[in-house]
Amino acid sequence: MKYMIRSLKTIKSLHGLMALVAFPLALYGTTAGAYDRVVGEGFASRSQVLATNGMAATSQPLATQIALDILKQGGSAVDAAIAANAAQGLMEPTGCGIGGDLFAIVWDAKEEKLFGLNASGRSPKSLPFSYFSENNLDRIPSHGPLPVSVPGAVDGWYELHGKFGRLPMSKILQPAIDYAESGFPVTQLVAYYWGRSVPRLQEFPGFRETFMPDGRAPVEGEIFRNPRLAKTYKRIAKGGRDAFYKGDMAREIAAYMKANGGFLSYEDLASHNSEWVQPVSTNYRGYDVWELPPNGQGIAALQILNILEAYDLAKMGRTSSEYVHLFAEAKKLAFEDRAKWYADPAFNKIPVRELISKQYAAERRKLIDPSRSGKRYDAGHPALRHGDTIYLTVADEEGNMVSLIQSNYRGMGSGMTPGELGFILQDRGEMFSLEEGHFNQYQPGKRPFHTIIPAFVTKDGAPYMSFGVMGGATQPQMHAQIVINMVDFGMNLQEAGDAPRILHSGSSQPTDEVMEDGGYLSLEDGFPMETRRKLVQMGH
Repeated sequence: MKYMIRSLKTIKSLHGLMALVAFPLALYGTTAGAYDRVVGEGFASRSQVLATNGMAATSQPLATQIALDILKQGGSAVDAAIAANAAQGLMEPTGCGIGGDLFAIVWDAKEEKLFGLNASGRSPKSLPFSYFSENNLDRIPSHGPLPVSVPGAVDGWYELHGKFGRLPMSKILQPAIDYAESGFPVTQLVAYYWGRSVPRLQEFPGFRETFMPDGRAPVEGEIFRNPRLAKTYKRIAKGGRDAFYKGDMAREIAAYMKANGGFLSYEDLASHNSEWVQPVSTNYRGYDVWELPPNGQGIAALQILNILEAYDLAKMGRTSSEYVHLFAEAKKLAFEDRAKWYADPAFNKIPVRELISKQYAAERRKLIDPSRSGKRYDAGHPALRHGDTIYLTVADEEGNMVSLIQSNYRGMGSGMTPGELGFILQDRGEMFSLEEGHFNQYQPGKRPFHTIIPAFVTKDGAPYMSFGVMGGATQPQMHAQIVINMVDFGMNLQEAGDAPRILHSGSSQPTDEVMEDGGYLSLEDGFPMETRRKLVQMGH
């Protein structure tokens, strides 16, 4: 099961109201059961939530409450988002933590402008490309020291705080410190994934001592404490980002990695920096949908929307085979480009403007057979695996909004749990290609392809929706579907997220896999059997 959180501030149409919802949704299981409701769509789990002075949505109720408390203390949306993210790093180590990376889109109400932050880390400078072939590796392992890249989250916090923060970082991190010391009840889904991670990760030094009290994973409802992480948060609150990247903590991480066959060094950490980037957009039927440019996959959502804009989706209907077919084919086309072109722009000239142009979408659209599933597409020539992630969004009383996503990548990360620091280093380096000449080819000091993507929508220059989802390659597909559900099918915020979803898997990947069989199409409960039957007849 994955979670999805969205927030909305429609300044004109809702007269300053904010609407926000959070819903648990299963990727492959039942999500659209028969809800007995007297208004709205029958599949909606509840009504929209509305407020005027501020809102927060996370996948952990305690983290949401922390964000609201920070807002009540006069904190900004960014302050509240950092506080919630710190709490989730403690409470949801199965999806995020300061050993991972971070991306964010922020609406500044004063400047009436969007800002984008890429806080992803780079590969170790001392790990050469030749190492993998010399050790007979045809792909980068999912766990252990080799997939570890520089964790960018802490630097991301401080970049966001320096630009948009109000409260001191000591106050922002204090709630997470308190819970780390006193403990919190482990939630159901986190307990499930924690238990699944233990058999694979308990072999790595430091993991058992930090994450397996009494020699096992905590179960649902059990109180878990992480005093090691509490001390780390205190050091970061006092010493700032340099305490993590240039101080004793950086030396501890480097020493741990060296002692356990890793390459991440003190110099890698000390030289790290985040990057403020300009979000990019496409206009979909009057709504400007914003994503961050690569090394993330956000522009895939824009490519999907551009391809589909030419069709009358509202007339087809949300559960029709025609719509589902077109969506799947548009996704396949976008993901072929994703597999070829999306990578670190510091190492390649990536044709972002061309990829998200209407002209390019018109050319790619010609490849779609309206009656037959495409088994293979090639990437265009313009002038993923599952990941575990958290998404959160916060709006404050001044109208500032932050769309933030943060992840360790695969499950609890690489398993590498340095010293007494209380967190696991990410395994995002697994997402590099080992094909020489590939845009996403592994290189020292390079940012890997990233799946985690925040999103935002504006209309007529005003903020309309801050939103995001979790789940690897699922994310751009669901970004597109949320927009389509609201714009084409007239759903409200809650309904757009509760609606049964389409998920296509098996596309070509930036890590060398190639789609030859058309992939696999999954539909959540709520699509008619007639639709499923027709899609099978079309070759899906």
